[in-house]
Amino acid sequence: MKRALMISLLVLATLLTVPATAGATALTWRSLPTGTDAQFRGLSAVSRHVAWVSGTRGTVLRTVDAGRTWQQVGPPDTAALDFRDIEAFDANTAVALSIGEGESSRIYRTTDAGRTWTETFRNTEPTAFYNCLAFWDSRNGLAVGDPVAGEFRVLATSDGGRTWERVTGLPPALAGEYQFSASGQCVTVAGRKDAWIATGGSTVARVLHTGDRGRTWTAAQTPLASSESAGVFAVAFRSPRTGIAIGGDFATPANGADALALSHDGGATWREPVTAPAGYRSAVAYHPFLPTVLFAVGPTGSDVSLDGGRNWRQFHDGSFDSVDCTRDGACWASGARGAVGALTLG
Repeated sequence: MKRALMISLLVLATLLTVPATAGATALTWRSLPTGTDAQFRGLSAVSRHVAWVSGTRGTVLRTVDAGRTWQQVGPPDTAALDFRDIEAFDANTAVALSIGEGESSRIYRTTDAGRTWTETFRNTEPTAFYNCLAFWDSRNGLAVGDPVAGEFRVLATSDGGRTWERVTGLPPALAGEYQFSASGQCVTVAGRKDAWIATGGSTVARVLHTGDRGRTWTAAQTPLASSESAGVFAVAFRSPRTGIAIGGDFATPANGADALALSHDGGATWREPVTAPAGYRSAVAYHPFLPTVLFAVGPTGSDVSLDGGRNWRQFHDGSFDSVDCTRDGACWASGARGAVGALTLG
């Protein structure tokens, strides 16, 4: 197994370091037409065959044939909602989150491939705004939202999203601090109990961490730029110790300064890498088989790192909002104007 992984990494490294020539093989995103112009910030890839995307105008699409065809399976009467995140467990079961103040923030659940949906949460606080979902397994997960009166809004489920309970005891929010719902990755999980929440909007960008499924939390400052339009947009962890925070300033998308940091102690401390992507990036994912390989996407391009995030190289100049890799080795991306891509060498 180790030999196969090393060979795969060597092949990928060679393809990325050898200059592209006419007819040469290169890493890229293969376009998978969806037949819609909705913006898909929500993406949950189950396998190389099955994926779900969610976005504007109440749109939720599902494929079971590697993106050759897509079915519109969104909840009925939700055309006014923006589904910024979706978490799918298989071809039939998914939980989708719509964003917005007040009752626009809702959670829906399906167990029959989107033929029917159950609304399992509707926000009743006028100024609360939920942003992202993440699940440890098919039963246990979190939904996270912006602060109200200085307290972050976090919900927990232990029954697969059928019911939700408020989580309290998070560190107080800083003035102006909030989360970004740019990719569904402002919260991530690893292992059985660890979770991290990304923030921005204030004078510093932070990452909040729990090691006990939300009972207790700590906060750590990152070196990422932070302002009303800047901060940590996405977090990903390969293990409870090793992770990445990525973002930047969406108001200046070509500026990649102070937009990425790495942690090797569970998010307690963060350090900037040797090089970083050339612009703001809204999402990041670890390759499932190659532990030092990561992919990042944003409006000005996609980048890959072969050394755990220390150095980066752009391989695609198109726009995507989210990226997700599956246990069987497939990586998917989604974005504006109905864009969905599958990572390929070609």
